[in-house]
Amino acid sequence: MIPYFLALAAAQAPSLPSSPDPMPPPRPAPAAQAPAPNVGPATAPPADPAVETRYRACIDQVRADAGAAVAAANSWREEGGGIHARICLGLALAALERWPEAATAFEQAAREAERGQDPRRADFWVQSGNAWIAAGEPPRALQAFDAALQTPDLTPELRGEVHLDRARAMAAQNEVAGARAEIDRALALVAADPFAWYLSAALARRENNLSRAGIDIARARSLAPDNPDILLLAGTLAGQAGNMEEAERLYRQVAGGAPDSDAGRAARESLATMREVEVDAPAGAPPAPAPATPQ
Repeated sequence: MIPYFLALAAAQAPSLPSSPDPMPPPRPAPAAQAPAPNVGPATAPPADPAVETRYRACIDQVRADAGAAVAAANSWREEGGGIHARICLGLALAALERWPEAATAFEQAAREAERGQDPRRADFWVQSGNAWIAAGEPPRALQAFDAALQTPDLTPELRGEVHLDRARAMAAQNEVAGARAEIDRALALVAADPFAWYLSAALARRENNLSRAGIDIARARSLAPDNPDILLLAGTLAGQAGNMEEAERLYRQVAGGAPDSDAGRAARESLATMREVEVDAPAGAPPAPAPATPQ
């Protein structure tokens, strides 16, 4: 069997930049850190050994040379490679950040899986939806996530993750109330997912509900204490609450622990802003909160 969700992690396709203000970062790949992956552990039907070998070779090529992998996957697709070729094509296009094309490839895989009653079809719809978010097309993303929710036999965990993705798409088009409803549905299903609490805290910040934001980011930190995105948002919330010492401590932790990440860069920017405010502030005046904004 071909583990698509592990192959997606192995391909390590670039994704949306992380953001604490307030959405939407992607959920990281399974091997990366604590929050849950974008795809669920659907059981794949047995594949022909030759097909599986070619698929694994295609995934290896995505890592080595994504442009060449696009050409190879397209050739395989034209030869009748079916779902396997389309998924590899989607991963290669995602690695090149050609998001609309990647979303279309995943959607085509999902539709082919629908015709064959393939149990992975919900996973493919989710991959398509996340690529549409990255492409800046939240309405198309919502269509894909709705298709995923309509597939039978969804596990509660995957259903919860799809509601999180729907929240991200809604937030991307400023539907804050709808995003809140989706996140609350997700929290009832995936309460052990720190990313769900992170998104809830970020959305609460957008809603100007700093009390809930503080509670939810604390829950996220208890589940993933070293996640830089979660710590970055915790620092921002601490600054907004006037606890500049805690904000600075958290920013320094992120900047030192994940210096090359988007969160690390945002933390350094916030630290620089805090220093500028301290220099410019009148004597005796408290420094203003420094919200972290990634590049």
